[in-house]
Amino acid sequence: MENKLVIFGGYIVNPGASFEGYATIFVKGGIIDRIVLPKEAEPAGYQDADRLDATGLYVFPGLVDAHSHFRDPGFTAKEDILTGASAAMAGGYTDIVLMCNTKPVVDNEETFRYVIEKGKLTPIHIHSCATVSMGLKGQQLTDMDALAKLGAVGFTDDGIPLMDADILRQAMIKSAALGLPISLHEEDKTLIENNGINRGKASEYYGVGGSPKEAEISLIRRDLEIALDTGAILDVQHVSAKESVELIRNAVQKQGGVRTIHAEATPHHFTLTEDALIEKGADAKCNPPLRTEEDRLGIIEGLRDNTIDLIATDHAPHTAEEKAVQPITSAPSGMIGLETALSLSYEKLVLEAGIPLMDVIAKLTVNPAKTYRLENAGTIREGGNADLCLFNPNEEYLADSFASKSKNSPFLGRTMRGRVVATICDGKKVYTR
Repeated sequence: MENKLVIFGGYIVNPGASFEGYATIFVKGGIIDRIVLPKEAEPAGYQDADRLDATGLYVFPGLVDAHSHFRDPGFTAKEDILTGASAAMAGGYTDIVLMCNTKPVVDNEETFRYVIEKGKLTPIHIHSCATVSMGLKGQQLTDMDALAKLGAVGFTDDGIPLMDADILRQAMIKSAALGLPISLHEEDKTLIENNGINRGKASEYYGVGGSPKEAEISLIRRDLEIALDTGAILDVQHVSAKESVELIRNAVQKQGGVRTIHAEATPHHFTLTEDALIEKGADAKCNPPLRTEEDRLGIIEGLRDNTIDLIATDHAPHTAEEKAVQPITSAPSGMIGLETALSLSYEKLVLEAGIPLMDVIAKLTVNPAKTYRLENAGTIREGGNADLCLFNPNEEYLADSFASKSKNSPFLGRTMRGRVVATICDGKKVYTR
Protein backbone atom coordinates (compact mmCIF):
# COMPACT_ATOMS: atom_id res chain seq x y z
CA MET A 1 0.00 0.00 0.00
CA GLU A 2 1.40 3.36 -1.04
CA ASN A 3 2.04 5.91 1.67
CA LYS A 4 -0.21 8.93 1.29
CA LEU A 5 0.13 12.38 2.79
CA VAL A 6 -2.06 15.47 2.58
CA ILE A 7 -0.60 18.89 3.43
CA PHE A 8 -3.42 21.38 3.87
CA GLY A 9 -3.98 24.93 5.09
CA GLY A 10 -0.55 26.26 4.10
CA TYR A 11 0.41 29.20 1.88
CA ILE A 12 2.52 27.84 -0.96
CA VAL A 13 5.41 29.89 -2.36
CA ASN A 14 6.66 28.06 -5.44
CA PRO A 15 8.96 30.15 -7.66
CA GLY A 16 9.54 27.31 -10.13
CA ALA A 17 5.88 27.57 -11.17
CA SER A 18 5.52 31.31 -10.44
CA PHE A 19 2.76 30.43 -7.99
CA GLU A 20 1.92 31.58 -4.53
CA GLY A 21 -1.33 31.07 -2.73
CA TYR A 22 -3.31 28.60 -0.67
CA ALA A 23 -3.53 25.05 -1.97
CA THR A 24 -3.61 21.47 -0.70
CA ILE A 25 -0.86 19.08 -1.73
CA PHE A 26 -1.70 15.38 -2.16
CA VAL A 27 1.26 13.00 -2.02
CA LYS A 28 1.28 9.36 -3.05
CA GLY A 29 4.33 7.10 -2.93
CA GLY A 30 6.72 9.99 -2.43
CA ILE A 31 5.44 11.88 -5.48
CA ILE A 32 3.16 14.90 -5.62
CA ASP A 33 -0.07 13.50 -7.04
CA ARG A 34 -2.23 16.62 -7.07
CA ILE A 35 -2.08 20.27 -6.10
CA VAL A 36 -5.63 21.40 -5.39
CA LEU A 37 -6.81 24.99 -5.02
CA PRO A 38 -9.26 25.85 -2.19
CA LYS A 39 -12.49 25.57 -4.17
CA GLU A 40 -11.50 22.43 -6.07
CA ALA A 41 -12.65 18.95 -5.07
CA GLU A 42 -10.34 16.61 -3.20
CA PRO A 43 -9.17 13.67 -5.32
CA ALA A 44 -10.51 10.25 -4.43
CA GLY A 45 -8.52 7.75 -2.42
CA TYR A 46 -7.14 9.96 0.35
CA GLN A 47 -9.66 9.22 3.09
CA ASP A 48 -7.09 7.31 5.15
CA ALA A 49 -4.08 9.47 4.30
CA ASP A 50 -1.82 11.01 6.93
CA ARG A 51 -2.77 14.69 7.17
CA LEU A 52 -0.45 17.55 8.03
CA ASP A 53 -2.05 20.84 9.08
CA ALA A 54 0.05 23.72 7.69
CA THR A 55 -2.29 26.50 8.78
CA GLY A 56 -0.28 29.66 9.45
CA LEU A 57 2.77 28.26 7.67
CA TYR A 58 4.54 28.87 4.40
CA VAL A 59 5.07 25.79 2.24
CA PHE A 60 8.24 26.05 0.14
CA PRO A 61 9.95 23.56 -2.13
CA GLY A 62 12.64 21.68 -0.24
CA LEU A 63 15.65 23.98 -0.08
CA VAL A 64 18.69 23.32 -2.26
CA ASP A 65 22.20 24.20 -1.08
CA ALA A 66 24.80 24.55 -3.81
CA HIS A 67 27.73 24.79 -1.40
CA SER A 68 28.20 22.60 1.68
CA HIS A 69 31.11 20.85 3.38
CA PHE A 70 30.28 17.60 5.19
CA ARG A 71 34.02 16.81 5.78
CA ASP A 72 33.54 13.17 4.85
CA PRO A 73 35.86 11.34 4.18
CA GLY A 74 38.80 12.35 6.31
CA PHE A 75 37.64 15.02 8.74
CA THR A 76 34.67 13.39 10.41
CA ALA A 77 35.45 14.84 13.84
CA LYS A 78 34.01 18.05 12.38
CA GLU A 79 31.04 16.57 10.49
CA ASP A 80 30.13 13.51 8.46
CA ILE A 81 27.59 12.89 5.75
CA LEU A 82 24.99 11.57 8.22
CA THR A 83 25.26 14.45 10.71
CA GLY A 84 25.51 16.97 7.89
CA ALA A 85 22.25 15.60 6.49
CA SER A 86 20.65 16.00 9.94
CA ALA A 87 21.68 19.66 9.96
CA ALA A 88 20.33 20.09 6.45
CA MET A 89 16.95 18.60 7.36
CA ALA A 90 16.67 20.84 10.42
CA GLY A 91 17.25 23.80 8.09
CA GLY A 92 14.61 22.80 5.54
CA TYR A 93 17.04 21.40 2.94
CA THR A 94 16.29 18.33 0.86
CA ASP A 95 19.11 18.63 -1.71
CA ILE A 96 22.77 19.28 -0.91
CA VAL A 97 25.70 19.80 -3.29
CA LEU A 98 28.91 18.84 -1.52
CA MET A 99 32.34 20.38 -1.98
CA CYS A 100 35.47 18.30 -2.55
CA ASN A 101 38.19 19.33 -0.08
CA THR A 102 37.98 16.09 1.87
CA LYS A 103 40.76 13.58 2.56
CA PRO A 104 41.20 12.05 0.08
CA VAL A 105 39.83 14.78 -2.13
CA VAL A 106 37.05 13.98 -4.59
CA ASP A 107 39.32 13.80 -7.64
CA ASN A 108 38.83 10.09 -8.39
CA GLU A 109 36.06 7.60 -8.99
CA GLU A 110 36.52 5.67 -5.74
CA THR A 111 36.13 8.67 -3.47
CA PHE A 112 33.24 10.04 -5.50
CA ARG A 113 31.43 6.71 -5.20
CA TYR A 114 32.05 6.66 -1.44
CA VAL A 115 30.41 10.06 -1.01
CA ILE A 116 27.40 9.23 -3.14
CA GLU A 117 26.84 5.79 -1.62
CA LYS A 118 27.03 7.16 1.91
CA GLY A 119 24.69 9.95 0.86
CA LYS A 120 22.11 7.29 -0.04
CA LEU A 121 22.03 6.28 3.63
CA THR A 122 20.51 9.66 4.50
CA PRO A 123 16.81 10.58 4.08
CA ILE A 124 17.65 13.44 1.68
CA HIS A 125 19.32 13.87 -1.71
CA ILE A 126 23.11 14.20 -1.52
CA HIS A 127 24.97 15.33 -4.63
CA SER A 128 28.63 16.08 -5.06
CA CYS A 129 30.98 18.09 -7.20
CA ALA A 130 34.35 16.71 -8.20
CA THR A 131 37.56 18.67 -8.09
CA VAL A 132 38.81 20.66 -11.04
CA SER A 133 42.43 19.68 -10.41
CA MET A 134 44.14 16.57 -9.12
CA GLY A 135 44.83 16.87 -5.40
CA LEU A 136 43.52 20.47 -5.42
CA LYS A 137 46.98 21.47 -6.63
CA GLY A 138 45.81 23.50 -9.62
CA GLN A 139 48.27 21.84 -11.99
CA GLN A 140 46.53 18.90 -13.73
CA LEU A 141 42.86 18.49 -14.56
CA THR A 142 40.89 15.56 -13.21
CA ASP A 143 39.21 13.13 -15.60
CA MET A 144 36.16 15.34 -15.84
CA ASP A 145 34.44 13.10 -18.41
CA ALA A 146 34.64 10.03 -16.16
CA LEU A 147 33.51 11.91 -13.06
CA ALA A 148 30.61 13.48 -14.94
CA LYS A 149 29.48 10.02 -16.07
CA LEU A 150 29.45 8.92 -12.43
CA GLY A 151 27.13 11.79 -11.57
CA ALA A 152 29.30 14.74 -10.56
CA VAL A 153 27.01 17.78 -10.73
CA GLY A 154 29.85 20.26 -11.16
CA PHE A 155 33.55 20.91 -10.64
CA THR A 156 35.30 23.00 -8.01
CA ASP A 157 38.54 23.41 -6.11
CA ASP A 158 36.62 25.35 -3.45
CA GLY A 159 38.82 26.52 -0.64
CA ILE A 160 41.81 26.83 -2.96
CA PRO A 161 41.73 29.43 -5.75
CA LEU A 162 42.80 28.35 -9.22
CA MET A 163 45.73 30.67 -9.86
CA ASP A 164 46.85 29.30 -13.24
CA ALA A 165 44.69 30.99 -15.87
CA ASP A 166 45.64 28.46 -18.55
CA ILE A 167 44.52 25.53 -16.40
CA LEU A 168 41.32 27.37 -15.59
CA ARG A 169 40.62 28.02 -19.26
CA GLN A 170 41.10 24.33 -20.04
CA ALA A 171 38.74 23.43 -17.22
CA MET A 172 36.11 25.89 -18.41
CA ILE A 173 36.27 24.60 -21.97
CA LYS A 174 35.78 21.04 -20.72
CA SER A 175 33.03 21.91 -18.25
CA ALA A 176 31.21 23.90 -20.95
CA ALA A 177 31.34 20.87 -23.26
CA LEU A 178 29.86 18.74 -20.47
CA GLY A 179 27.21 21.36 -19.67
CA LEU A 180 28.18 21.35 -16.00
CA PRO A 181 29.03 24.35 -13.81
CA ILE A 182 32.46 25.21 -12.55
CA SER A 183 32.35 26.96 -9.16
CA LEU A 184 35.25 29.08 -8.03
CA HIS A 185 36.67 30.35 -4.76
CA GLU A 186 37.85 33.79 -5.80
CA GLU A 187 40.77 35.02 -3.68
CA ASP A 188 44.20 35.86 -5.06
CA LYS A 189 46.38 34.39 -2.31
CA THR A 190 49.37 36.50 -3.40
CA LEU A 191 47.54 39.58 -2.10
CA ILE A 192 46.53 38.08 1.25
CA GLU A 193 48.64 38.28 4.40
CA ASN A 194 46.11 36.69 6.77
CA ASN A 195 43.04 35.02 5.38
CA GLY A 196 39.64 35.30 7.01
CA ILE A 197 40.28 38.81 8.36
CA ASN A 198 39.20 41.84 6.36
CA ARG A 199 41.93 44.37 5.73
CA GLY A 200 40.56 47.39 7.50
CA LYS A 201 38.93 47.69 10.89
CA ALA A 202 39.25 43.96 11.66
CA SER A 203 42.89 43.64 10.65
CA GLU A 204 43.76 46.77 12.63
CA TYR A 205 42.00 45.34 15.68
CA TYR A 206 44.01 42.11 15.49
CA GLY A 207 47.22 43.84 14.44
CA VAL A 208 47.67 41.88 11.22
CA GLY A 209 47.74 42.51 7.47
CA GLY A 210 44.50 40.71 6.72
CA SER A 211 42.81 40.08 3.40
CA PRO A 212 42.03 43.02 1.09
CA LYS A 213 38.93 42.96 -1.07
CA GLU A 214 41.20 43.38 -4.12
CA ALA A 215 42.15 39.72 -3.69
CA GLU A 216 38.58 38.77 -4.57
CA ILE A 217 37.92 41.50 -7.12
CA SER A 218 40.98 40.73 -9.23
CA LEU A 219 40.25 37.03 -9.63
CA ILE A 220 36.56 37.60 -10.32
CA ARG A 221 37.47 40.07 -13.05
CA ARG A 222 39.84 37.55 -14.64
CA ASP A 223 37.50 34.59 -14.37
CA LEU A 224 34.44 36.40 -15.70
CA GLU A 225 36.40 37.21 -18.85
CA ILE A 226 37.44 33.58 -19.32
CA ALA A 227 33.91 32.33 -18.65
CA LEU A 228 32.37 34.73 -21.17
CA ASP A 229 34.97 33.74 -23.73
CA THR A 230 34.55 29.97 -23.28
CA GLY A 231 30.80 29.85 -22.64
CA ALA A 232 31.35 28.04 -19.35
CA ILE A 233 28.65 27.87 -16.69
CA LEU A 234 30.33 29.77 -13.86
CA ASP A 235 29.26 29.90 -10.22
CA VAL A 236 31.12 32.69 -8.43
CA GLN A 237 31.16 31.48 -4.84
CA HIS A 238 30.46 33.45 -1.65
CA VAL A 239 30.73 37.03 -2.95
CA SER A 240 31.96 39.42 -0.25
CA ALA A 241 32.68 42.82 -1.86
CA LYS A 242 30.37 45.37 -3.45
CA GLU A 243 32.84 45.85 -6.32
CA SER A 244 32.60 42.14 -7.06
CA VAL A 245 28.83 42.47 -7.32
CA GLU A 246 29.24 45.23 -9.89
CA LEU A 247 31.64 43.14 -11.98
CA ILE A 248 29.18 40.25 -11.99
CA ARG A 249 26.30 42.59 -12.81
CA ASN A 250 28.13 43.90 -15.87
CA ALA A 251 29.01 40.38 -17.03
CA VAL A 252 25.41 39.17 -16.68
CA GLN A 253 24.14 42.18 -18.61
CA LYS A 254 26.49 41.30 -21.47
CA GLN A 255 24.87 37.88 -21.76
CA GLY A 256 21.42 39.07 -22.67
CA GLY A 257 18.77 36.39 -22.27
CA VAL A 258 20.98 33.30 -21.93
CA ARG A 259 22.64 33.37 -18.54
CA THR A 260 25.63 31.18 -17.76
CA ILE A 261 27.18 33.46 -15.11
CA HIS A 262 25.85 32.77 -11.61
CA ALA A 263 26.86 33.99 -8.19
CA GLU A 264 26.34 32.99 -4.57
CA ALA A 265 25.78 35.02 -1.45
CA THR A 266 25.99 33.42 1.96
CA PRO A 267 23.65 34.42 4.78
CA HIS A 268 26.65 35.43 6.90
CA HIS A 269 27.91 37.82 4.23
CA PHE A 270 24.54 39.57 3.86
CA THR A 271 23.92 39.60 7.62
CA LEU A 272 27.26 40.36 9.30
CA THR A 273 30.22 42.70 8.92
CA GLU A 274 33.80 42.57 10.14
CA ASP A 275 32.48 43.85 13.49
CA ALA A 276 31.25 40.28 14.11
CA LEU A 277 34.83 39.00 13.82
CA ILE A 278 35.90 41.49 16.47
CA GLU A 279 33.00 40.56 18.74
CA LYS A 280 32.76 36.78 18.17
CA GLY A 281 36.33 35.88 17.28
CA ALA A 282 37.15 32.80 15.24
CA ASP A 283 33.55 31.61 14.97
CA ALA A 284 33.02 34.58 12.63
CA LYS A 285 36.22 33.95 10.67
CA CYS A 286 35.57 32.83 7.10
CA ASN A 287 37.05 32.96 3.61
CA PRO A 288 36.44 35.40 2.04
CA PRO A 289 36.12 37.47 5.20
CA LEU A 290 33.20 39.45 6.49
CA ARG A 291 33.75 42.98 5.24
CA THR A 292 32.13 46.40 5.71
CA GLU A 293 28.54 47.55 6.00
CA GLU A 294 28.88 49.07 2.53
CA ASP A 295 29.86 45.66 1.17
CA ARG A 296 27.01 43.94 3.01
CA LEU A 297 24.50 46.35 1.51
CA GLY A 298 26.07 45.92 -1.92
CA ILE A 299 25.49 42.16 -1.67
CA ILE A 300 21.86 42.75 -0.70
CA GLU A 301 21.40 44.99 -3.76
CA GLY A 302 22.93 42.24 -5.88
CA LEU A 303 20.36 39.84 -4.47
CA ARG A 304 17.57 42.35 -5.04
CA ASP A 305 18.28 42.79 -8.77
CA ASN A 306 19.19 39.09 -9.29
CA THR A 307 22.84 39.79 -10.07
CA ILE A 308 23.39 37.27 -7.28
CA ASP A 309 20.95 34.47 -8.07
CA LEU A 310 21.95 31.84 -5.47
CA ILE A 311 21.89 31.82 -1.69
CA ALA A 312 24.38 29.17 -0.54
CA THR A 313 25.42 28.39 3.01
CA ASP A 314 29.10 27.42 2.65
CA HIS A 315 28.35 25.20 5.67
CA ALA A 316 31.88 24.68 7.01
CA PRO A 317 32.11 22.78 10.32
CA HIS A 318 35.17 22.88 12.57
CA THR A 319 35.71 21.53 16.07
CA ALA A 320 35.64 23.78 19.12
CA GLU A 321 39.29 22.96 19.76
CA GLU A 322 40.30 24.12 16.28
CA LYS A 323 38.41 27.38 16.59
CA ALA A 324 39.89 28.05 20.04
CA VAL A 325 43.47 28.05 18.73
CA GLN A 326 45.32 31.30 19.38
CA PRO A 327 46.18 33.64 17.81
CA ILE A 328 43.11 33.99 15.62
CA THR A 329 45.29 33.88 12.52
CA SER A 330 46.00 30.19 13.32
CA ALA A 331 42.33 29.21 13.67
CA PRO A 332 40.61 27.75 10.58
CA SER A 333 38.10 29.75 8.58
CA GLY A 334 34.48 28.74 8.15
CA MET A 335 31.18 28.49 9.99
CA ILE A 336 28.17 26.19 9.96
CA GLY A 337 25.11 27.61 8.25
CA LEU A 338 22.49 25.10 7.15
CA GLU A 339 20.29 25.49 10.22
CA THR A 340 20.19 29.30 10.24
CA ALA A 341 20.11 30.13 6.52
CA LEU A 342 16.37 30.31 5.98
CA SER A 343 15.68 32.35 9.12
CA LEU A 344 18.43 34.84 8.22
CA SER A 345 17.25 35.07 4.61
CA TYR A 346 13.70 35.78 5.76
CA GLU A 347 14.73 38.33 8.38
CA LYS A 348 17.44 40.22 6.50
CA LEU A 349 16.19 40.03 2.93
CA VAL A 350 12.40 39.84 3.17
CA LEU A 351 11.55 41.73 6.36
CA GLU A 352 14.40 44.25 6.45
CA ALA A 353 15.39 44.73 2.81
CA GLY A 354 11.89 44.29 1.39
CA ILE A 355 12.89 41.78 -1.30
CA PRO A 356 9.81 39.77 -2.37
CA LEU A 357 9.59 36.40 -0.63
CA MET A 358 9.14 34.68 -3.99
CA ASP A 359 12.49 36.07 -5.19
CA VAL A 360 14.32 35.02 -2.03
CA ILE A 361 12.92 31.50 -2.11
CA ALA A 362 13.90 31.18 -5.78
CA LYS A 363 17.53 31.74 -4.75
CA LEU A 364 17.21 28.95 -2.20
CA THR A 365 15.41 26.43 -4.41
CA VAL A 366 14.82 26.54 -8.16
CA ASN A 367 17.86 28.67 -9.07
CA PRO A 368 20.51 26.39 -7.53
CA ALA A 369 18.61 23.35 -8.81
CA LYS A 370 18.74 24.68 -12.38
CA THR A 371 22.36 25.80 -12.12
CA TYR A 372 23.45 22.31 -11.02
CA ARG A 373 20.95 20.49 -13.27
CA LEU A 374 19.10 18.84 -10.39
CA GLU A 375 16.03 17.98 -12.41
CA ASN A 376 13.89 16.66 -9.55
CA ALA A 377 14.65 19.45 -7.08
CA GLY A 378 13.69 23.01 -6.30
CA THR A 379 10.05 23.15 -7.31
CA ILE A 380 6.61 21.87 -6.35
CA ARG A 381 4.90 20.18 -9.28
CA GLU A 382 2.51 17.35 -9.96
CA GLY A 383 4.53 14.25 -10.81
CA GLY A 384 7.60 15.62 -9.05
CA ASN A 385 9.32 14.63 -5.83
CA ALA A 386 7.39 15.52 -2.70
CA ASP A 387 10.23 17.58 -1.24
CA LEU A 388 8.88 20.39 0.91
CA CYS A 389 9.83 22.82 3.66
CA LEU A 390 7.22 24.12 6.10
CA PHE A 391 8.16 27.44 7.69
CA ASN A 392 6.54 29.51 10.43
CA PRO A 393 7.31 33.17 9.63
CA ASN A 394 6.03 34.44 12.97
CA GLU A 395 7.94 32.22 15.36
CA GLU A 396 11.00 33.57 17.13
CA TYR A 397 13.46 31.20 18.72
CA LEU A 398 16.87 31.13 20.33
CA ALA A 399 19.60 29.46 18.27
CA ASP A 400 21.05 27.61 21.25
CA SER A 401 21.67 24.16 19.76
CA PHE A 402 22.44 22.59 16.40
CA ALA A 403 22.01 19.18 14.78
CA SER A 404 25.43 19.61 13.17
CA LYS A 405 28.30 17.83 14.85
CA SER A 406 30.08 21.20 15.12
CA LYS A 407 28.85 24.38 16.77
CA ASN A 408 31.07 27.02 15.14
CA SER A 409 28.49 29.68 14.43
CA PRO A 410 28.49 33.39 15.26
CA PHE A 411 24.69 33.08 15.46
CA LEU A 412 24.79 30.76 18.49
CA GLY A 413 22.70 32.44 21.17
CA ARG A 414 21.01 34.80 18.71
CA THR A 415 17.23 35.21 18.55
CA MET A 416 16.09 34.16 15.07
CA ARG A 417 12.95 35.23 13.22
CA GLY A 418 11.04 32.50 11.39
CA ARG A 419 11.53 28.78 11.95
CA VAL A 420 11.45 25.54 9.99
CA VAL A 421 8.60 23.44 11.35
CA ALA A 422 8.93 20.39 9.12
CA THR A 423 10.99 19.05 6.24
CA ILE A 424 9.48 16.48 3.89
CA CYS A 425 11.63 14.50 1.46
CA ASP A 426 10.18 11.96 -0.98
CA GLY A 427 6.89 12.31 0.84
CA LYS A 428 8.32 11.38 4.24
CA LYS A 429 8.54 13.71 7.24
CA VAL A 430 12.29 13.61 7.78
CA TYR A 431 12.30 16.50 10.28
CA THR A 432 9.61 17.87 12.54
CA ARG A 433 10.03 20.24 15.40
